[in-house]
Amino acid sequence: MRHSRWWCTGIATAAALVPGVAFAHGSGRGEPSLSTLLTGWEFDPFFFLPVGLGAWGYFSAVRQVNRAHPNSKVPVSRVIYFSLGLLALVIAIASPIGAYDTTLFSAHMWQHMLLMMVAAPLLLLGAPITLVLRVASPRVRKEVLLPVLRSLPVRVLAFPVVAWLIFAGTMWTSHFLPIFNAALENVWLHRLEHVWYMSAALLFWWPVVGADPSPWRMPHPVRLLYVFLQMPQNSFLALAIYNAGDPLYRHYETLARDWGPSALSDQQLAGITMWVFGDLLFLAALGFVAYGWVKHEELAAIRTDRALAREALAKQRANAGSG
Repeated sequence: MRHSRWWCTGIATAAALVPGVAFAHGSGRGEPSLSTLLTGWEFDPFFFLPVGLGAWGYFSAVRQVNRAHPNSKVPVSRVIYFSLGLLALVIAIASPIGAYDTTLFSAHMWQHMLLMMVAAPLLLLGAPITLVLRVASPRVRKEVLLPVLRSLPVRVLAFPVVAWLIFAGTMWTSHFLPIFNAALENVWLHRLEHVWYMSAALLFWWPVVGADPSPWRMPHPVRLLYVFLQMPQNSFLALAIYNAGDPLYRHYETLARDWGPSALSDQQLAGITMWVFGDLLFLAALGFVAYGWVKHEELAAIRTDRALAREALAKQRANAGSG
């Protein structure tokens, strides 16, 4: 019974992290208005069911851990971060941003930025892997979870250089290969594209956030460099989109739309969005890593001081005993 309950919890939590974003696809709509922005939300059960299941699994696991370990509860901050990550998913997929993703490239860009730059790191700040490890039985943790975390495929994919290249490669290849336009025309390809983006983002931010155990642990200076080096490629890609002389995607160019910016102007707006919003988020991430570095050094100094104090006390007692 305990194993089955844990298994449901683990599946539910995993469902919120990646597959949930695959089951919603915005269709083109008319000119946006205040009414559209307020009421144009897509309550697609194929999206909300897995996200709701993931939320239920996470919060159920939090309650189980808090009941079993009242002196070592799940930090409230982690629950808040995970909740905000779920909210970012909902805004990206179910809000009017998602509804217009196949109508306006700029809306599509906002959607992808929210998924890759906001939702993914927030979900990881909730430390879902740690939570699953804590709620699992010792046997499942030892025989299933830890071997998976230490397996060769996970070690390869989670290797920082590989994760960095997957993230950057995802951004470039998805925007300059025919798959982007094909995803705009095919709902299932669009769903798979969301899974691709979210998976690449989770891999990239995993070692940066550092809240969960990972096969590779990066020191804070390396984390700063790791994030910082993503900024130039993000800027170059954004500028490449902005400076393109013609629309990159036939779907937007041939879309029957008699309102809003032209396809080229909308594409330029998407490039500016990626450049400004993306770089600002990378800067925010750098600030977060720097703050974590400072706190890490402070805690290390406190531990060192306590160790020295214990040594001094032990010597004092030894001298008093010998005297």
